[in-house]
Amino acid sequence: MLMRRSLHCSSLRWPLVRYFSCSPEPYSLNSKASAAAIEAERSIAEGPRNHWTKESINAIYDSPILDLLFHGAQVHRHTQKFREVQQCTLLSIKTGGCSEDCSYCPQSSRYNTGVKSQRLMSKDDVMEAARKAKEAGSTRFCMGAAWRDTVGRKTNFNQILDYVKAIRKMGMEVCCTLGMLEKQQAEELKKAGLTAYNHNLDTSREYYPKIISTRSYDDRLKTLEYVREAGISVCSGGIIGLGEAEEDRVGLLHTLATLPSHPESVPINALLAVKGTPLQDQKPVEIWEMIRMIATARIVMPKAMVRLSAGRVRFSMPEQALCFLAGANSIFTGEKLLTTPNNDYDADQLMFKILGLIPKPPNFVDESGCHGCQAQEGDHAEEKCEEAVANSM
Repeated sequence: MLMRRSLHCSSLRWPLVRYFSCSPEPYSLNSKASAAAIEAERSIAEGPRNHWTKESINAIYDSPILDLLFHGAQVHRHTQKFREVQQCTLLSIKTGGCSEDCSYCPQSSRYNTGVKSQRLMSKDDVMEAARKAKEAGSTRFCMGAAWRDTVGRKTNFNQILDYVKAIRKMGMEVCCTLGMLEKQQAEELKKAGLTAYNHNLDTSREYYPKIISTRSYDDRLKTLEYVREAGISVCSGGIIGLGEAEEDRVGLLHTLATLPSHPESVPINALLAVKGTPLQDQKPVEIWEMIRMIATARIVMPKAMVRLSAGRVRFSMPEQALCFLAGANSIFTGEKLLTTPNNDYDADQLMFKILGLIPKPPNFVDESGCHGCQAQEGDHAEEKCEEAVANSM
């Protein structure tokens, strides 16, 4: 009867009111609607907000899982092209020998994981990997170097600037993760054409010291600040399964959602425990944990790309489908994610076909005023963007 009455009610407020009554009054926290339902409606109506409290994010995270999944999907359909999923490739261009003590990382020189230190890859090898990635459907090419920072690495840094320029000419988005940056280095990367810079916060500020001691939380935030000021897209997320509590997962999302601007990209990683690291005995993350993180991230940061990142290899196709439904719209393809296993190329292509997913084209955002110029013709994308800017002046 309630549903039938709602069909004749002229004062409905979409989408929540129709489920409960015909009252035109706004819903309050005293209603039967979950926090996920209430905050999803606000995110759809108001867009991104930066004044989140930990309590409000925790209430979303703790909503009944099916409700959280549904409302994450609802926000996703209203703020994103919900069937589009970006395919990215992450290449380790400088592997192993890192001086840091990140407890999850097999590339740390402090742990015996079998990962050997290697020099920076040559331009020819990097470009060949980028070409293969593009042919396989990737529109973003990410380069990672196992460094604490880029200070004192002028020769290698200049080489990477050259790699960035060359890959952009291929019509691909380019992302780097090279450790901490100085302000000038961020500006140089921007001039070279870097699309995004990845620098994860990993976990909450409170739990962080139990995972890493060689770089502070504020060091990470300072790098994000330099990246943002340089006009580069910010890519920052974290890892679950480190032994943290749920409140730490909420704390991570709270820090990201209360930055002056939300990250354009939020990777959600599930720990792949590697033998030889301090976290080698951590139990695998369950799919419901990933869904809670992804759906909550989608509701509190509705415009961000939420990336289903490391650990995806452990999830079946139906489980990944739930992640996409909850709000994820990016994956990493290729045999490895830096040094850890990743999903098979053919399996990913089959998944796209079965689920009806659409590969997302590259998106070039320029500070001069060209926003959302999507590359439809590969190498001509940047010329079109420049032409659009010129015509708008």
